[in-house]
Amino acid sequence: MPLRLPRLTMFAALAVAALAGLAQAQERIVPSTQSQIQLSFAPIVKRVAPGVVNVYAARVVESRHPLLDDPVFRRFFGIPGGGSRENVQRALGSGVIVHPSGLIVTNNHVIENASEVKVSLSDKRELEAEIVLKDPRTDLAVLRIKEPRESFRALEFANSDEVQVGDIVLAIGNPFGVGQTVTQGIVSAVARTQVGITDYQFFIQTDAAINPGNSGGALVDSQGRLVGINTAIFSRSGGSLGIGFAIPSNMVRVVVASAAGGGKAVQRPWLGAKLQLVTPDIADSLGLKRPVGVLVASVAPGGPAARAGLKTGDLIVSVDGQLVDDPNAFDYRFGTKPLGGIARIGLLRGGREVSVSVALQTAPDLPREELVIMSRSPFLGATVSNLSPALAEELRIDASVEGVVITDPGDGSTAQAVGFQRGDVIVSVNNQKIVRTRDLERLAALPQRIWRIVILRGGRQLSVQLSG
Repeated sequence: MPLRLPRLTMFAALAVAALAGLAQAQERIVPSTQSQIQLSFAPIVKRVAPGVVNVYAARVVESRHPLLDDPVFRRFFGIPGGGSRENVQRALGSGVIVHPSGLIVTNNHVIENASEVKVSLSDKRELEAEIVLKDPRTDLAVLRIKEPRESFRALEFANSDEVQVGDIVLAIGNPFGVGQTVTQGIVSAVARTQVGITDYQFFIQTDAAINPGNSGGALVDSQGRLVGINTAIFSRSGGSLGIGFAIPSNMVRVVVASAAGGGKAVQRPWLGAKLQLVTPDIADSLGLKRPVGVLVASVAPGGPAARAGLKTGDLIVSVDGQLVDDPNAFDYRFGTKPLGGIARIGLLRGGREVSVSVALQTAPDLPREELVIMSRSPFLGATVSNLSPALAEELRIDASVEGVVITDPGDGSTAQAVGFQRGDVIVSVNNQKIVRTRDLERLAALPQRIWRIVILRGGRQLSVQLSG
């Protein structure tokens, strides 16, 4: 016999069924207005696109075939003496207008060694540009349109620290030189520090399609604000695999501010301490549950860290309340702080939480007395400089080291053939201490049968013996 529901229960069941039907109807509602049909990023792109440009860089390189040195070969083919031939190499990329006066930011690798730079606006006009500032440490460069006759559409900076995984972003650039292109995706990760692209490794990762030619282009949020400069992709084929990396806008802002202020180099805060990655073994010795923070390996006397009271063995865990997990994260957090103020550094010292205030100031520079070694010696062709805290910071060398540093071994030089590298510190030559560049120049000019050289490379001391 069928079971009858009480009248009240039946009404409740009908009500639930009605609500369920209403919910299903709402999920499948038919669009009834134009605005419901046309959900699009087009308004954002229309507003932002004029602020993104194509960048064309050209450099002249001299090519020379070995046969051109043969006078018989030159005479037979009627080639004049010298026989060298100039080729023009061209590179293309993208850029972002960041000031109405025509200031543009792009990647340094797009315009590296360029003798001529042009930019193409979204309306197809081509304009000449000059290089204002290059910052290889971040792979950023700032250009300026020559003789601007108008006010240009500039993109607004977003606070990249507020970007979250899952945010919708648009990438705008010039992939493969086909012209301005827009792709859409999400933020796949933030604070990527183990990418190995630049000195300051702290990238926004996105799955928006980025390809060669997008370098220097804009990554914008759903409001059309600049959150990053597209810089690199992870790819096995040369094309997009959905893993792209962008330099956060807060770092871009620092570089642009230096250029706008007339600087030829980016001014950043100097800590005056050598930092070390916390490995699982170090974390275990410190009683930590997992590797976290940055270990202070040494402190430069008289530097900001020393004056603030930082000590060797301190574990840095935060900068102004923002957590840091490795040296790259610290460099980014500290390096994007404005000069002239202070940064609150959170520490763990002996199991206790400590906070110190570090003054935000630049590293002191000394007369570098840069010169090229011209004497016949293992150093022939190398450019060397006196080591100062500022140069040590630039080359990521321990500021407490003394000696003369190789800033450029010289392409094709004897120094390069011997194996010297940029950043090598020459400590002594034939048991004589090297303090200034003139010391090295003098010793290099002396004829020697045996060269005994002590250098510092990557924190390790190496002894080298070479025949004269």
